[in-house]
Amino acid sequence: MTSTAADGSGSRAPGFTERYRVIQSRDRRFDGQFVTAVRSTGIYCRPSCPARTPREENVTFYPTSAAAHEAGYRACKRCLPEAAPGSPLWDLRSDVAARAMRLIADGVVDREGVPGLARRLGYSPRHLTRVLTAELGAGPLALARAHRAHTARALLVGTDMSSADVAFSAGFSSIRQFTETIGEVFGLTPSALRARRSAAARAEISAGEIDLALPVRGPIDTVGLFGWMRAHAVPGVEVGDDRSFARVVRLPGGPVWFEVRLADDGRLRLRARLTALADLGTLIARVRRLFDLDADPLAVDDALSRHPELAAAVAAIPGVRVPGAVDPDEMLLRAMIGQQISVASARTMQGRLAAELGERAEVGPHPLTLFPPPAVIAERGLEVLRGPAARMRAIVGAAAALADGSLALGPGDDRTEQRERLLAMRGIGPWTADYVRMRVLGDPDVLLPGDVAARAGAAALGLPSDPAGFTAFSERLAPWRSYAMAHYWYAAPVTQAWRSPAAPLRPSESEASA
Repeated sequence: MTSTAADGSGSRAPGFTERYRVIQSRDRRFDGQFVTAVRSTGIYCRPSCPARTPREENVTFYPTSAAAHEAGYRACKRCLPEAAPGSPLWDLRSDVAARAMRLIADGVVDREGVPGLARRLGYSPRHLTRVLTAELGAGPLALARAHRAHTARALLVGTDMSSADVAFSAGFSSIRQFTETIGEVFGLTPSALRARRSAAARAEISAGEIDLALPVRGPIDTVGLFGWMRAHAVPGVEVGDDRSFARVVRLPGGPVWFEVRLADDGRLRLRARLTALADLGTLIARVRRLFDLDADPLAVDDALSRHPELAAAVAAIPGVRVPGAVDPDEMLLRAMIGQQISVASARTMQGRLAAELGERAEVGPHPLTLFPPPAVIAERGLEVLRGPAARMRAIVGAAAALADGSLALGPGDDRTEQRERLLAMRGIGPWTADYVRMRVLGDPDVLLPGDVAARAGAAALGLPSDPAGFTAFSERLAPWRSYAMAHYWYAAPVTQAWRSPAAPLRPSESEASA
């Protein structure tokens, strides 16, 4: 067979030989990045499936499970490809398809339909469908349907929710649609799929809560993640320790409490209480972005460690992640508050703002406060905020723009356009615009030459720490400069207080299969 093969659309595309070698080696690193459909069996698998490697002439590779569904294949019952971590391509790429995938995962199609998705991306529904079908082998409805199936599977094996609750929580419009989709995708009824869950998974289920394993592509630096969350936690809104992080956040259906914790078996788990179960898919997508769980750490570490100046830092902290954001508007306002002041001072001001203007949420096991929405900060922020008058007016002005819709932020933004919109706002400079791009969009290639802590970390690593030298050295680290920033931050003296020698999860420990 040649080094090209069908890409799912009937054309020939490069990469067959490389992908076939991946499935021969059962390399877990590629789980979630493509699926392998086998014509002789009618099923599709993740690359690491332990089943016997199919013959080349029977194999078709698809970029998404939705494309395999559309072609008539069902998911493998042995390797459960729907339980694989998501593809890192949606953060690496900034094209329309990647932006659409981020919005679909956030539940936009379920809430606003294909017209709403197309409007956010600046295209007509028909053109968007053509683009996604050409790029990913399936249109927006099929991609959203695959995402619902993934959420439904997680609920069936991870909770004792009724089938009706699972159906509507996953975004299905009817129980019949839910049952038919589960049958088509997995070749099982919902009850049969639930019966396959392990005894350990059943034992972990708590009444009144949703408790799910979070698939992770390891290794993962949990010390850095939980340390970062704890160090930046807004008092009264967020709480964390060296193994867990919890907070409340507004989602379309109302307040949600969630906790991400490192379980005794080495897996990351999500525990949540929601006002509206229909928000669960959105919550999972945002938590995954907050903890950067769809990153490809081996690719990042391999690229960065090729530079002798960083090799020791990468070896010391394998699987470094770049924290994201669960609420884009909140992220911008917190970044503006934190400009040119210490993390401790920023937390104090953010905590005061939440205490004075936030709303108490009783949805979790312990009361916490919702970070105040932009409209409230726009109206009353000047009563609470302290600091230079120009900065306070800029924060309130940004909150007003977010509240009236003249400024909109979200995971589906174009990187360049988002940066330009932010820089056009009074009081927002390059550091803030780029920091928001890193956190909200998950852009893997952001450098912050004005960041004092990062430059201090660079100096600790023996690298140039003046802005020009820092920038010049870091240019060779593209397209992973955001992850280099994480290493710079962790090398800075200010972070050493909460970093410890605890070992990160290895790939075999972090791959969830609930």
